[in-house]
Amino acid sequence: MRIKELAASILMLGLLQNGLAQNGARDWLLQLNTITTAVPFLIINPETRGGGMGDVGVATSPDGASMHWNPAKYAFIEDRGGVSISYTPWLRALVPDISISYLAGYYKLDRMSAVAGTLRYFSLGNIQFTDQFGNNTVQFTPNEFALDAAYSRKLSNTLSGGLAARYINSNLTGGQQVAGATSKPGRTFAVDLSVYYENDNVTMFNKDATIAWGASISNLGAKISYTDATRRDFLPINLRMGPRVTWDIDEYNSFTLSFDLNKYLVPTFPIYVIDTATNQPLEDENGNLVIASGKDPDRPVPTAVFTSFYDAPGLVTQDLNGNVSVESGSVFGEELREINFGIGAEYWYDKQFAARFGYFWEHLTKGNRKFVTLGAGLRLNVFGLDFSYLVPTYFNRRTQLQTSPLANTLRFTLTFNFAEAMAKENTE
Repeated sequence: MRIKELAASILMLGLLQNGLAQNGARDWLLQLNTITTAVPFLIINPETRGGGMGDVGVATSPDGASMHWNPAKYAFIEDRGGVSISYTPWLRALVPDISISYLAGYYKLDRMSAVAGTLRYFSLGNIQFTDQFGNNTVQFTPNEFALDAAYSRKLSNTLSGGLAARYINSNLTGGQQVAGATSKPGRTFAVDLSVYYENDNVTMFNKDATIAWGASISNLGAKISYTDATRRDFLPINLRMGPRVTWDIDEYNSFTLSFDLNKYLVPTFPIYVIDTATNQPLEDENGNLVIASGKDPDRPVPTAVFTSFYDAPGLVTQDLNGNVSVESGSVFGEELREINFGIGAEYWYDKQFAARFGYFWEHLTKGNRKFVTLGAGLRLNVFGLDFSYLVPTYFNRRTQLQTSPLANTLRFTLTFNFAEAMAKENTE
């Protein structure tokens, strides 16, 4: 298998774009322009609670898996420490042996601070590699993992900040020769920056309530490469933010609503001028593609982060004479389409039984992920068990329900929380 073919497969598996992903090619009718990055497994939700709430979690109440959503939440966690393990059979509608495993642990240092660590492992199953003539060479199981460590500290009674460091290893080829060059595992480092606000001294609709708000920038780090001969690719740098409100209905019942917004902080592919004589992208005298609208995607990480808010090409048309025009307002419209959102609800009875529901939405031209999620949780003393189920809900242009590789996705999480509460220490 050639590196481009494998990379395209990985991007499809991670972003789940149901045929909308592209590598330079573009549907000029729909102006599909899905953002693609390396190591997309970093943005796949690896845990179950958020998986039952429409993939939200930046401001949900803190738990052992907060690393993925917002490490700053750990400072507000109540138990002394805990561990959890999650498992997700991934894309079983397509292949039988892809999975995501997630091990998370945390420890409360004192009433103001906490540390946490996680290991995320993504197995892509067994793949038969071939040479340029299609002959079988070797079999290999591509895999990726990320090892995280985080520190979270309260800045006040209602506000905390978090910093996480991440080591990323992506081994997609097992060192096979690719287009005459020896491939290698991609390795790099990244950080997460996050804040979290929580106020439980609120009355809303004549009920005691807690309001919270969180924001995080995840996977902020150097680009990654799989050979010495190719240029490096961006990590899936993501901005996530959103609010939460929890009502204590009575002594035994509580209800939560949470909402997340997400946006990539990486380049959007520009639209290139087409040579009307060859119907191929036009090159300048230096051999570079001529951009019709948008910005050159090959730019430094800091520049890419800031320009990601205004680098979309918009709706571009080119006539037979080669004249290019950009529809007024379409650049801003495309930037808005790059924002996806999730909304989730969670009900607890006696802090022992939980029911969850959520919905996730992404625009047709930016990935087209749309799904409903269901989940449940059980707590018995210090042990907990959670599961979630995903139902795709997107439609094609004729409003017929499409088949999704996400269909029937299940997630499972087993947790163990050290029961020593922080109440005594908080009074000291």
